[in-house]
Amino acid sequence: MIMKRNLQSIFLALLVIPAFSASLQAGPSKEAWVMRFDSDWRTAGGMPEKAMLISLQGLANRDDARLYIIHPADFQWEITEPLYDFYKRKHGIHFTEVRSTEEALRLFSKYAKGYVVWDQEVPTTSNVAFTIAGLKDAVVVTGDLIPLVEKHGLKQIDDLRGRYTGQTHAEIYADAIDRYWDQCNRDKIMLMGGHRGRVMQPAMADWGIREKMFFHELSADPEEADEVALNRKLLEDLNVGAIVFGWHPYGKDTEEQSTMLLSSYGLKMEGLHNLPNLSYNCQFSFTEGFKFTNNSNVGLDEKLVAEEKVYISFVQSDSIGIGVWTKPGRGRLPFAWQVTMNWTDFSPAALEYFHESATPNDYFIGGLSGPGYMYPNNIPKDRFKVLMKEARELMSLLDEHVMEIMDNSVADGNVGTVDLWKETVDAYYKAFPDVIGFINGYGPGRTYDLRDSRPMISYDYYIDPKRPREEVTADLNELIALNAKRPYFLLVHVRESNDVNSLVGVIDNLEGPVEVVPLDVFLKLAASKKTYRTRYRQPDDPVHFKGY
Repeated sequence: MIMKRNLQSIFLALLVIPAFSASLQAGPSKEAWVMRFDSDWRTAGGMPEKAMLISLQGLANRDDARLYIIHPADFQWEITEPLYDFYKRKHGIHFTEVRSTEEALRLFSKYAKGYVVWDQEVPTTSNVAFTIAGLKDAVVVTGDLIPLVEKHGLKQIDDLRGRYTGQTHAEIYADAIDRYWDQCNRDKIMLMGGHRGRVMQPAMADWGIREKMFFHELSADPEEADEVALNRKLLEDLNVGAIVFGWHPYGKDTEEQSTMLLSSYGLKMEGLHNLPNLSYNCQFSFTEGFKFTNNSNVGLDEKLVAEEKVYISFVQSDSIGIGVWTKPGRGRLPFAWQVTMNWTDFSPAALEYFHESATPNDYFIGGLSGPGYMYPNNIPKDRFKVLMKEARELMSLLDEHVMEIMDNSVADGNVGTVDLWKETVDAYYKAFPDVIGFINGYGPGRTYDLRDSRPMISYDYYIDPKRPREEVTADLNELIALNAKRPYFLLVHVRESNDVNSLVGVIDNLEGPVEVVPLDVFLKLAASKKTYRTRYRQPDDPVHFKGY
């Protein structure tokens, strides 16, 4: 536990030494290689070769930043090309392009000790193979890739073909736990879910292999009792403060079930199953002299007075890397962007890139719920204080002054309640005495408070990117009409991939008087005139998922 000390010295240490790069005291090499991937992730198409290359990347990047992968612009993590340019420009990296799988093996097979074969007839064996790859320094291949890797001198370490035929996921992972779990990292685990079946996107596997994590896709759905029992065993065995990387398995459970389960152990979720290049990104610190400076629009102690009008503020909370950052229109409207704060540890360059490329209308906030994605109503009390201390220190480093909270533990998507118990609200106010306010929800919520000129405001509206803009306009105008008391503080959650330009047209057709303001201004105005009712989650609020 960090004892009470000068926080500036802690933040300076964070700026200089990434937490996961203790072996790289001299810094990464200025020479590196880059590969470009296409969009074919079919298990019967391009995925097996990509999986082999990603496993090779994790091994090649184990002790230096050697191999970086660029994905197409429509890949979910959209900034691989801009971040590649950032590394060249700000870190002076000279990249040589690798143009074929053959060339990649010629360059990097020396970092592998062999190969492990996964069974395409049992796709979940790819996760068992990834676990073995990290522990045994192996590349992951299908049967038809064996001649290629053997051509480059690699010998077979294991062959999973036929071993798990006819077995359930619970049976497969029970065997994998018995064989490998006691050798794996206890500070990190890889929930390699996401896409399943005919399409799989294990783009984060390089990170799990580099860090010798256990890979799995066990369900958190209570109806899958055998899988949940194994999932719990893994979570219980992790060290205090461990991080769950990856994402829940589509079609087996829900995001809400998965996040509720890990939150009940006081664990943090980070990233996506297809978040690429962490084995490369983790090896860089921030550039010399860089300091986070947010685009604040109002002083921390400044007081504003709300007028008799509607105030709207937009927040993009699905992490800045998978939203609309690189799309046209950013900067035309004030936007708040939720930052995954733990990137200070394993992807500092991404955070520096976002801050460097921000417009004056881009404002960064902390979240989601703490120093990682979690549901606070379910965090054990003995872990809450420690986690929020970590979040408070990260927010100070990142010059962030608003905490965003989300708890869908009794919701499914936008069905059910996203509200916070009063004791949870009390805990946040106590843990973050210096923020200017809190925001809550994903879909619309009803948790509101105001203490010491620091409001907690819930979203009143959620913009689905598929909803026609004229219907969004009509919805907002209906909310404005229903909430006739002025000022009315209308907080809007903008779902990832919403086009900023289209929102300009929505604003132009709202029935006023309406003013779009930055989130820090919005919260200061909301503190000046409380026209909202203090409310917390109630025992009779609608519950869609009752949990465990």
